[in-house]
Amino acid sequence: MMPERINLPVAPLRRRLDSGDTTSNALLELALARIEADPEQGGRVFPRVYVDSARAEARAQDALLGALPPLSPLAGIPISIKDLFDVAGEKTRSASPVPNPDGPAEQDAVVVQRLRAAGAVIVGRTNMAAYAFSGVGSNRHHGTPGNPHERSRIPGGSSSGAAVSVAAGMATVAIGSDTAGSVRIPAALCGLVGFKPSRCRIPLEGVRPLSWSLDSVGPIATTVDCCHAADCVMAGERYAELMPA
Repeated sequence: MMPERINLPVAPLRRRLDSGDTTSNALLELALARIEADPEQGGRVFPRVYVDSARAEARAQDALLGALPPLSPLAGIPISIKDLFDVAGEKTRSASPVPNPDGPAEQDAVVVQRLRAAGAVIVGRTNMAAYAFSGVGSNRHHGTPGNPHERSRIPGGSSSGAAVSVAAGMATVAIGSDTAGSVRIPAALCGLVGFKPSRCRIPLEGVRPLSWSLDSVGPIATTVDCCHAADCVMAGERYAELMPA
């Protein structure tokens, strides 16, 4: 049976994909439909949506279903990435009001490379507090995503768009960064789970820094197991479901 939303636990979605009850393309189209249905909020959550490349990634994963074992628990799952991860050929803005003087990134951040290799479908870049320097999540230059439970409330930061992308059904898992709460605060304010791993667990190459001694990359999702699945992919470790449902 096709899910009506994609902000569901990863493991059940994985089983639906593997059984043929749904497809990666169907999950992606649900995400894109949620973004397009609310252009004001969608634009504040995603400064950039990778419509064409995401559809190509989803088609590729659907072609592999049944032919090969899934590449990872995230294979075919819609994922969002924070606007401080390098993507090859693009300038990394970190939601800054000042134009980035650096040229386009020569390659994806290691985290993005690992997500792609794992078969994740990257929906787009999510908005954030400029330079990741706020626990509130506001951005007066590029707009502040409204808390999906009450639009007039703050989403928390700095990974504001990341948390809202999941809570609003625009992604299944969001990848953010956490220095002093930037994953955990917006996850809590949006009713989600956020995980900050130890600093050296996940490579920071290609991630715009705030504090070299405190920065880490972490996931936001609906359950602890979802965060565990994303963490294993990004850390290059084998995933085993924590609590089979």
